[in-house]
Amino acid sequence: MKPQIKAFFDDATNTISYVVRDPAGSACAIIDSVLDFDYASGRTDTRSADEIIDYVRAEGLEVQWLLESHVHADHLSAAPYIQERVGGKIGIGDRIRIVQDTFGKVFNEGTEFQRDGSQFDKLFQEGDSFHIGQLRGDVLHTPGHTPACLTYVIGDAAFVGDTLFMPDFGTARCDFPGGSSATLYNSIQKILALSDDTRIFVGHDYKAPGRDDYAWETTVGEQKARNVHVGEGRDKDAFVKMRDERDATLAMPKLIIPSLQVNMRAGQMPPADDQGDVFLKVPVNKI
Repeated sequence: MKPQIKAFFDDATNTISYVVRDPAGSACAIIDSVLDFDYASGRTDTRSADEIIDYVRAEGLEVQWLLESHVHADHLSAAPYIQERVGGKIGIGDRIRIVQDTFGKVFNEGTEFQRDGSQFDKLFQEGDSFHIGQLRGDVLHTPGHTPACLTYVIGDAAFVGDTLFMPDFGTARCDFPGGSSATLYNSIQKILALSDDTRIFVGHDYKAPGRDDYAWETTVGEQKARNVHVGEGRDKDAFVKMRDERDATLAMPKLIIPSLQVNMRAGQMPPADDQGDVFLKVPVNKI
């Protein structure tokens, strides 16, 4: 089946969120939603999430899933905010436990922070399937960028998160804790093994040099032929060398500190103190 897909581009973080709809009914899933956050003031805003909610309500859609492709390091998830207003189960890969264990230590969360993925409604494993109305979704475990990255193959469309970008921009970085360029290469081969006409929807776009407009839809065939990092059959050793050298030059994402603390909790803020105030930690020399 060919799902109906509505994309929402967030200018502040270059993130694309998706509403994926069963063409035969009103069921839908929301993938990689964004909670707006101003780091300088420590203030959140829901305008991006509200745009999605307004669309869902205007179209009369039933939200069945709020899917996360991974624990994002560049934006905060709005999944619990959206869930409270229009429903849906929050899902992520079961390797979230590895991410929670790693960053639970980085942020000195203590024993009260559960590292078992219980903050999420569903933990997906490789080979799992789910439904959006009559649409079937299948789960590919595609780690490398992070240990918990998933690709959701829904009908003729694959939502790859940060694993692949548009062909003229390449692939995801692998230098976060638990990342691996060799593992990413293997994961990408799983995606490229899908049929050439499979539509690919990326999690971010940064408008590669020479391109005037943002873009987020491509195909497996286009990735195999033109991806600047893995196209034309580039071998694993060449990719690993390129990726590792490139990653060594990259700065950390601007929102990595708040994003990780919130997203490893399924989009929830850390517990408030006795006065009802919420605080985020800044670990020094840890990331």
